[in-house]
Amino acid sequence: MDVVTFGETMVLLNPLSTGPLRYTTLFEKTIGGAESNVAIGLARLGHRVGWMSRLGNDEFGLFVRNFIRGEGVDTTQVQFDEKHPTGVFFKERQVMQEPKVYYYRKGSAASYFSPNDINESYLSQAKYLHITGITPALSQSCRDAVYRSIELAKKHGLKIMFDPNIRLKLWSTEEAKEVLFDIAGLCDIVIPGLEEGEILTGESAPEKIADSLLQNGAKAVVIKLGEHGAYYSVNQQEEYVPGYPVEKIVDPIGAGDGFAAGLLSGLLRGWSYRDSVELGNRIGAYALTVIGDVEGYPFWSQINPEKDQQTIYR
Repeated sequence: MDVVTFGETMVLLNPLSTGPLRYTTLFEKTIGGAESNVAIGLARLGHRVGWMSRLGNDEFGLFVRNFIRGEGVDTTQVQFDEKHPTGVFFKERQVMQEPKVYYYRKGSAASYFSPNDINESYLSQAKYLHITGITPALSQSCRDAVYRSIELAKKHGLKIMFDPNIRLKLWSTEEAKEVLFDIAGLCDIVIPGLEEGEILTGESAPEKIADSLLQNGAKAVVIKLGEHGAYYSVNQQEEYVPGYPVEKIVDPIGAGDGFAAGLLSGLLRGWSYRDSVELGNRIGAYALTVIGDVEGYPFWSQINPEKDQQTIYR
């Protein structure tokens, strides 16, 4: 196993038309969840990935499990909850603006994920643990599970990648900053967006954000800068890596998770940080070209970097 991740994945209902949801009658059903997005992105790039979560024992839960499993991600650690439903969210497509998102997730099965749902033996087989700041915002049991996963990852020698993924609809800025800054200090690689870095550190320049997170305990920091690419700092090396050009942006949601998948893929291949960040930029760019979180993620055969033509797994 290359990477294990866990978190909430919901059914996503995408409107077929543009405008307020009150006028929308037709939707396409797919899924969305930061951690499963990364897992799917990695699986398409040829890696072995496991995703852990809780889903409602309902039709939506089966749909989510089957979708993720169908993408080549191992879902054997998914628990089905008889008492709590699978979460749902809607996008609202708007002209010349980013989509709005409406969540219906309170009391969902995933919010009852706990340390007891983490299989230590299963986690110990991986090389990386990927976690996000969404999970600890869902509930106290989810927060406890994040800390437990970090403890187990350190025990078994896994490297830990942390994407703060701050969702202020789930908690206050003050609580998010306190909890996520603490978690960031326990992780090897921290990959905030620029605004998230500002919230966590109070700094606005990528260099100063990175310095603050490195002093806090992280071994490497990669800051996502949208169309401008990314900045990384590791082992006293730092560099801005230009973004990958996209002629037409269809849907920006899922790009950050695509970046995380690309970055992890490069590191798993033994690439330098610069080349890994460049691959992250490229995978993130693919996500912008279609509606939906994961539908745009490429397969390794579509990438074919000159540096490495081999597919790791089939």
